[in-house]
Amino acid sequence: MSELDTFRAEVRAWLEANRPADPGFLLPESFMEVGTDEQFAFLRDWQRTVYQAGYLGMAWPKEYGGGGRPQVYQDIVNAEMARAKVPFVPNTIGLNWAGPLILAIGTEAQKRRFIPGILSADDIWCQGFSEPDQGSDLANCQTRARRDGDSYVIDGSKIWTSLGSYAKYMILLARTNPDQPRYDGLSYFLIPMQTPGIETRPIRKLTGEYGFTQTFFREARVPADCLMGREGEGWKIAMLTLTFERGASGGQAGGLSRMALTVQDVLEMARRARRDGRPALEDPFVRDQMVRFLIEDQGDRLCTARARIPALCSERPHAIPLSNKLRTSEHRRRLFQFAQSLQGADALRWVGDDRAIDGGKWQRSYLNAFSSTIGGGTSQIQANIIGERVLGLPKD
Repeated sequence: MSELDTFRAEVRAWLEANRPADPGFLLPESFMEVGTDEQFAFLRDWQRTVYQAGYLGMAWPKEYGGGGRPQVYQDIVNAEMARAKVPFVPNTIGLNWAGPLILAIGTEAQKRRFIPGILSADDIWCQGFSEPDQGSDLANCQTRARRDGDSYVIDGSKIWTSLGSYAKYMILLARTNPDQPRYDGLSYFLIPMQTPGIETRPIRKLTGEYGFTQTFFREARVPADCLMGREGEGWKIAMLTLTFERGASGGQAGGLSRMALTVQDVLEMARRARRDGRPALEDPFVRDQMVRFLIEDQGDRLCTARARIPALCSERPHAIPLSNKLRTSEHRRRLFQFAQSLQGADALRWVGDDRAIDGGKWQRSYLNAFSSTIGGGTSQIQANIIGERVLGLPKD
């Protein structure tokens, strides 16, 4: 048995022995649905358990709290966590966006200050990019950050702030020079949320769950060393952040970011669902659609490996990483819509209905899937990125 095979067996055994017990309440599917204190405490404790076992941040440098091991070890852990369907780790923005960004371009002081707390879940992070009136026009950011001596004074509002109620820090894009062109007048901050003048208000989702907040800044004064990079570099740093968020760049700490239903779960339901008195999977149309989803799912899985082989992607080397978010988020939305179609009239039932198939989790997953098609740039924005940066199409 190779060293990696031995390690995989070790991880499987650890997950089996340390899988947390059913907490007795509904767990969220991702960090975007964490809406109660008991959900948050349960998931934070789980992240700490995983990290203390050495299975989180395995490829991050040891001097900042990581494992200092090759990325392949973290890849194995991630795959085994998905196979075992254990809970996700909640500090998604810290582990997958803010942390990799700080490691890539942060100062030594920022790395030593922030990275250990990200891994241990002592410091939860949120993101302050979207604004209520700007839609997908991120460059039209209107939140202001005015320099005043050794501080910046922030005024404005951000929306869809996932985990905003629990976050200790925020990655914030704000306008420091309104007289500059809109891409040049932006700056990037790492700000403490427990600052006078910062307020978060929970937003109830269509599913009835919370997780998102709107964040208000009213003369919020933060230290000048919260600035990342230099004034005016905010757009460049924000675009780098989005490459981590969209999966176009590596360096994430690992761990599951959601408790996702999979195409195999849909296949199993298709065997149980009935159509004209027979298993739905015996219907030729259902079988055809199911095969299409299986092929698409396997193709997405192989894309990561394919992107590492120059001979397979030399013609358009950026096609796979830049299309990752669009492919995967739209695949999930269509997959869960198909799963509901197999349920007939039962598709109208919701979580809590005793007659809902699988407790109504398919309906919940379908509605929650839309958040992934919006966050990090809408599917329409992703299609534009592919058209312009991969296919070379004009902006107009």
